[in-house]
Amino acid sequence: MVSQHTIIFQEVLDIVEALPEHQQENLIDIIRHRLIERRREVISENIKRAREEYKRAEVSRGTGDDLMKEIAE
Repeated sequence: MVSQHTIIFQEVLDIVEALPEHQQENLIDIIRHRLIERRREVISENIKRAREEYKRAEVSRGTGDDLMKEIAE
């Protein structure tokens, strides 16, 4: 059974393949840069959230071994 998502994805691939090579390369660059920017935003949000948790003393300190011991308990 083929899902609607698979059909749409295949249509997109067909459209991209119909583009001239230089436009395909430009599209790859644009997508790559957008993915990088999205990852940066996620990292930034994680840092912001971690700093807020630290300010509220909602984090604990320790080594990797300390963490493993806590998980095992």
